[in-house]
Amino acid sequence: MTQQRVLVVGGYGGLGQVICEQFAEAGAAVAVAGRSAEKATELAEKLTGNGGTAIGLALDVTDSASIDAAVAQVEQAWGGIDVLVNSASKLITVPAEQFDDTQWAEVVNANLVGAFLLSKSVGKHMLARGEGRIIHLSSVRGDAGGRMGFSAYGASKAGVNLLVKQLATEWGARGVTVNAVAPGFMRTDFVEAAQQNQQFVARLQQRIPIGRFAEPEEVASAVSYLATPLARFINGQIIYVDGGVTASH
Repeated sequence: MTQQRVLVVGGYGGLGQVICEQFAEAGAAVAVAGRSAEKATELAEKLTGNGGTAIGLALDVTDSASIDAAVAQVEQAWGGIDVLVNSASKLITVPAEQFDDTQWAEVVNANLVGAFLLSKSVGKHMLARGEGRIIHLSSVRGDAGGRMGFSAYGASKAGVNLLVKQLATEWGARGVTVNAVAPGFMRTDFVEAAQQNQQFVARLQQRIPIGRFAEPEEVASAVSYLATPLARFINGQIIYVDGGVTASH
């Protein structure tokens, strides 16, 4: 991946950081982006200190002006973006009948609207150059319902899955591929609270044919693969990295 220019949004989160580290280790220039410029810059400095090329910048996925400004910064610094990875995500688990309008909008705006705004902003530049890779992080919750109040999250991720297919159909012939990686439960901050309840954890693991949670590195590797030349004919796909959960529905 030497000389690839990669923008990772949500790059300093648990999974996002692992994605950034894998790209940097492979020789890519990595722009770490998220709502906190301080956290993004802190990770970028760590990557640079380890011999990589990286910058950190602020980006709010719900604000198109913020997205455009961040994209312009990367374009100005490196002359383009070859790969967009959208790892930003919002999760609020509330029983459907108790979801208020504000909570619902927060989840959908962060997960679905943000995915579109990012794709549009970066996609314009990729289309102008005739090549690019866009990779969104989806979820198994976009494929099936859950019992823990995932109405907004699941609906937003299902929307991301169809957005991926639509953009792949529109942009594939113009050199830009669009795919998603959909993990199941991982050992990240998203499941840290659940891991305090061992009975709940045991029930979850029983539903996974492999019998364990994914490591973040295993999910990040699928993201990295989609950015390589070997994946140039993969377009419009949702790659489930879930230990077989969706296969066993």
